[in-house]
Amino acid sequence: MKTFKVILSKSYIVTVNSENERQAKHIAEFYTNDIQDISTDEDRNIFNFSIEDIECGINESIEAEEIKLN
Repeated sequence: MKTFKVILSKSYIVTVNSENERQAKHIAEFYTNDIQDISTDEDRNIFNFSIEDIECGINESIEAEEIKLN
């Protein structure tokens, strides 16, 4: 079996309920990891937000390079 490094580009569409646009952007950046919500109940209560949905908009491999293992 061969080993490859793959450059992968992903974009997500995150639906957020929040106080304002600035907070929504921060929440989407800080509280998401890949395609899951990583916020806690405490985070949501303290900062008054919820993440309704995360969907993958783009999932594209850009390049693959074989790694030669010795």
